[in-house]
Amino acid sequence: MRGVESLFGTRDENIRLLESGLGVHTQLVDNNLEIEGEAENVSRAENILEDYNALVREGHVFNNGDLNSYLRVVTVDPDVSLRALVQSGRQRNFGKKILAPKTVNQRRYLEAIERNDLVFGVGPAGTGKTYLAVAMAVSALMNKRVSRIILTRPAVEAGERLGFLPGTLQEKVDPYLRPLYDALYDMLENDRVEKLLERNVIEVAPIAFMRGRTLNDSFIILDEAQNSTAEQMKMVLTRQGFNSKMVVNGDITQIDLPAGRRSGLADAIEVLRGVEGISFVQFDDKDVVRHSLVQRIVKAYERQSVASQLTLKLSEPAPEADSAPQA
Repeated sequence: MRGVESLFGTRDENIRLLESGLGVHTQLVDNNLEIEGEAENVSRAENILEDYNALVREGHVFNNGDLNSYLRVVTVDPDVSLRALVQSGRQRNFGKKILAPKTVNQRRYLEAIERNDLVFGVGPAGTGKTYLAVAMAVSALMNKRVSRIILTRPAVEAGERLGFLPGTLQEKVDPYLRPLYDALYDMLENDRVEKLLERNVIEVAPIAFMRGRTLNDSFIILDEAQNSTAEQMKMVLTRQGFNSKMVVNGDITQIDLPAGRRSGLADAIEVLRGVEGISFVQFDDKDVVRHSLVQRIVKAYERQSVASQLTLKLSEPAPEADSAPQA
């Protein structure tokens, strides 16, 4: 099979993923890849490899772990082909970027945003929640499905107390909004972003700026939503107007609110679950698409969190026996 050598990946990680994901065994013999396993799984592996070979012949280049991410999707979801997954990115207009979902949950997330007017993306850092939401917002703006983009997040991690910071209000809040700016500049040319910001076609602002507004014909993204209060969350959700989409992102394991303040994201998940027209997409460590080390770090912290909870439970004093005198 032509180009099959590059399929194996660094330390054979790609072919190992294919084997473990489909329950097959492969062996390279005289530049041919032999596949052993159950007939259905072998057939799926053959289809993936045929798509890969055809894409390479057509000139497609897999960069920066893309193939590994695609394989994570196609080995889990039998309804998705490698070709369809690769080409789905070409069909989306993300400004200067061509993107395709790299995990099963990223695919569900993009599809949920297309189908629903309100989507919650919940999960750890590095899973692409913010980046993909901004990409979908840019796509909607470029294709004239909305007339503006509103990007918002809690201004600071502990309740928007900005008075001690030097500078104007905009200079105070900009550092906390920087990840949203970074995603924008990655999608569009710098001068275009500046012009859209100047004309308020794209607005990047802290939650406090949303109060009292009705946002029609807009694509609204609330980022770091775990650090909004329940009151702030309700306020932002009720800003949504006609012909608008809203995406709410956050990680409920990274709540930095003062003790005693309930996270707006945790509250919304509890209150709105099951409401028609709202979609919840849960990401996990398998969706981390940053450096592979980040995925291992996320797993390590999750293990530590579970161990701490278990230790706390074991250390709780046993309930005292009833000391009332017996008859």
